[in-house]
Amino acid sequence: MRLYMTALNPTDAVLEGFLPAAASLGLPVTVLTDRPEQWPAGLPVARCAIRDAAAVVAAAAADPPAALLSNSDHLQEVTAIAARKLGLPGKDPDAARLCKDKAAARRAIAAAGLDLVRTVAVDPGVPPAVPAEMFPAVVKPREGVASEDAYLVTDHRELAARVAEIRGRRPEVALVVEEYLAGELRTHETLGDGTALAVLGGWRTHLGPPPTFTEESLDWSPPPGHTSAQLRACLDALGVSFGACHTEYVVQDGRIRLIEVNYRLIGDRMDLILAELLGVPLFEYVIRLHLGEPLAALGLPTSVDRYARVEYVCADRSGRLAAAPGPLDTVDGGVRLGCRPLREVGRTAERTGTNRDYLAALHGIGPDREGVRASLAAFRRDLHWTIVE
Repeated sequence: MRLYMTALNPTDAVLEGFLPAAASLGLPVTVLTDRPEQWPAGLPVARCAIRDAAAVVAAAAADPPAALLSNSDHLQEVTAIAARKLGLPGKDPDAARLCKDKAAARRAIAAAGLDLVRTVAVDPGVPPAVPAEMFPAVVKPREGVASEDAYLVTDHRELAARVAEIRGRRPEVALVVEEYLAGELRTHETLGDGTALAVLGGWRTHLGPPPTFTEESLDWSPPPGHTSAQLRACLDALGVSFGACHTEYVVQDGRIRLIEVNYRLIGDRMDLILAELLGVPLFEYVIRLHLGEPLAALGLPTSVDRYARVEYVCADRSGRLAAAPGPLDTVDGGVRLGCRPLREVGRTAERTGTNRDYLAALHGIGPDREGVRASLAAFRRDLHWTIVE
């Protein structure tokens, strides 16, 4: 029996998370991808038309599958469809589709009477028709990820300019324009077995300056019980109940306002850091859920007596990364510190204002907030990145 994973380009979650986890569980694994040439040599990668559920089913049926899963936003629905056809545990395809389609997700939440966020869908080639009272607003791809092409706009002129800019790069993309939800951005991390849903915790996210939405740092901040209850209602409305889920939200006047729901683990190395913070084999747990094990069998912690902070080093201009530190691990006064490169030395890239600008992820995990923040600040002062234009 074999574990199959669908994926696009190689990610830290797959390379450092899921592949070692499968090995620990004694599961042979095959990564199905339409980009095998991008993956490191020697990995168990097979070419597959992964956006076609029938192709995924045929590829997975070649060797009896024990489980089929994906950690890609783009592949959740097709992977869920294929898992269902193979008779394997998996996500509800309708829930996967709703989470991916931001306009559809808004409609489902509103229909459940939980929240109404004014939203206008903009099809490719169609001029945006947005009432003046919606501004300030956010324009972004209807099925986008990673804050890519997401912008704050204050009026019709800015909106038209941003739409033209996005379409200049991606003329086929469908967009949504939503009212801007002001407030402190937070995350909610969950695991489910199709019936029970466990809250792993959450993060308080600090963004860079508008008009883009680059996440610059995150602090461990589990949601209180009443917030988790409101979030559970929203996830129920979307049909989210299986595997990993990462939800972003703000709180306004005591109520939850969803930003978006990503039906997979939190990204940008936060999943690996979360596993270290919780002290559990998180990636093994996700695989075990897809093998059909109940949530209660995983032994998730009921509380966490540690604090964590993550900081991203972002490129401040376009150019070639000429020098960079890492990977590094050290301990300072009981605080575990790490630096992981997110861009290879020698690569030239344009500055985008999104997490595509990340050069490295730094993190600290320790017993208290003050100690972690102080140690991480001292750690960062000794690290240097050089970009040449």
